[in-house]
Amino acid sequence: MHRIIRSILGLITISCLVIGGCGGSGGCSDCGTGGGAATGGTGGGGTVSGLDPIPVISGLTNPWDIAWLPNGTVLVTERPGRLNVYVDGIDEEPFVIEPNDLVANGEGGMLGLEVDPSFESNGYVYVCLCSNAGGETDVRLVRYTLSTPNGDSVLDRSDIVMGMPYSTGRHSGCRPRFGPDGYLWVGTGDAAIGTNPQDGDSLGGKVLRIDRDGNAAPGNGDGRLWFSKGHRNIQGMAFRGADDLGMSAEHGPSIDDEINLLVAGNFGWDPKPDSGPGYDESVPMTDTSKFPDAVEAVWSTGSATLAYSGAAFIEGSLWADWDGVLAVATLKAKHLHIYFVDAQGNVTDGGRYIENDVRLRSPRMGPDGLLYVTTDGGDTSGEVLRVSPVLTPDAN
Repeated sequence: MHRIIRSILGLITISCLVIGGCGGSGGCSDCGTGGGAATGGTGGGGTVSGLDPIPVISGLTNPWDIAWLPNGTVLVTERPGRLNVYVDGIDEEPFVIEPNDLVANGEGGMLGLEVDPSFESNGYVYVCLCSNAGGETDVRLVRYTLSTPNGDSVLDRSDIVMGMPYSTGRHSGCRPRFGPDGYLWVGTGDAAIGTNPQDGDSLGGKVLRIDRDGNAAPGNGDGRLWFSKGHRNIQGMAFRGADDLGMSAEHGPSIDDEINLLVAGNFGWDPKPDSGPGYDESVPMTDTSKFPDAVEAVWSTGSATLAYSGAAFIEGSLWADWDGVLAVATLKAKHLHIYFVDAQGNVTDGGRYIENDVRLRSPRMGPDGLLYVTTDGGDTSGEVLRVSPVLTPDAN
C-alpha cells in the first residue's frame, strides 16, 4: 500500500500545488498539462546554489514516469505494471490501472507516460508497456481514454504502436513526449539485438514521430514511423518551451552516454558483429568511420558512463539563472545532472545534484513550476520527490 508522506503538505507556499490538486480532486485554473512549467511565481532574482528535494509520495515500486491532468490530478507509472491516478490527491489511495497483458521483466514493464495536451476534450493518456497480448512479447504504446476531468475510470484502450522489439526486457526504452509540432515523439530501445538500430524495418533503436492514432507524422520520410535511427536506448526526451529545442538522453555501453538533438538522421550505433548474430557493445556509440554522415552527439560523458535515464528542461522564473537548463536523471551514478544548453544546442556541464545514493529515473516539471523526480527504488522504496531551487540572492 502506498504510504503517503503528509507532513510536508503544510510546507507548500505556492498558490496552486500540483501534487494532489487544489482542493481535493480538482486543480487550479491555470495548471498546465503534461509538465508545462508555470511562468509566474516569486523568484527570478539570484543564483541557484543547490536543490531541496522533499519526498511527496512514497511506497512505490520502481516508479518510472509522472504526468498531470489539466486539473492537477497526478499520474505515476510503476514498472511492475501499475498506472496510478491520484484522483483524490496524494493523501488518498489512487485509482489503479493494471493491464492483464503486461510483462514485467528486467528493464521492461510499464514505462513512459504522457498526457494529451487536449485531454479535457479527448481524455487521452499514453503509456508504454511490454505486452504479451499478441502472443510474442513486444513493447507497445497504448492510448487509454480516461474519464474527464479526473481520470477516475477507463473508457477505452487502443494499442496505437505495436511491435517495438523485446528480448529479455533489456533496453526496452520507450519514453513518449508531445513535441511543439503537436506530434508524439517516442524514444525506443534496441532490445539488445544487434541488427535493430540500423534496420529500417525495426522500431528498435529509433525515435518515433507519430500522430495520436499511431500513424507516421509528415516529414518522417517514406511514410515510416521513425524519424531517426541508430540509437541504443533512449530514455530521456525533452522539449524546451522557450525555443522548442528538443533533446534526448541515451544510455551508452561502457563509454559515452549521449545527449542528442532531436533531428532526423542516423546516429551511428551499429552493434551488429561483422559476422554472425550477436550484440557487439565494443563499437562506438556514434560510428563515423562506418557512417561518415552520422549525427554526432552534442554531449558525451566519456568513461565512466552515468546511465542516463529521463530528462526535462527546467523552466520558469522560480529558477532564476537556471531557467532553461536540462536536468538528466542518472541510474548508475545516482544523481541529477544539470546541463546548460544554448539556443543552438551547445551543452555546458552544470554539475551534480541530489546525490543521495538513490537511482533517479524521471525528472519532470510540474504545473506549479517546481521539478518532480521519481526514484527507482524497488520493493516499495520508490518515491516521488518535489524539488525546489535553493537561491543565493544577487549582490546589490
